[in-house]
Amino acid sequence: MERGGFIYIMTNKNNTVIYIGVTGDLKNRVYEHKSKVYSNSFTSRYNLNKLVYYETFLSIEETISREKQLKGGSRKKKIELINKLNSSWEDLFDEDMEY
Repeated sequence: MERGGFIYIMTNKNNTVIYIGVTGDLKNRVYEHKSKVYSNSFTSRYNLNKLVYYETFLSIEETISREKQLKGGSRKKKIELINKLNSSWEDLFDEDMEY
């Protein structure tokens, strides 16, 4: 049985820093970022605690492929992607939501 995954984009309160990640458990992973579980991580150091974008995939291979595509793109393209689906850059994380 294949296991799917998520790509996600986190940012800080001023939307100046962008981080792209991959996970099999979006809810838990975003919680870890928000709680700064890994104090030396990039997201902790730059206070990236806002989930502004995510995509769901059926296989981890698709997920990783999409992550590479996004990471290889320009900052402008990443901003356009976020604006297209979340123009106000609101935090999409909801502890009660099923991801």
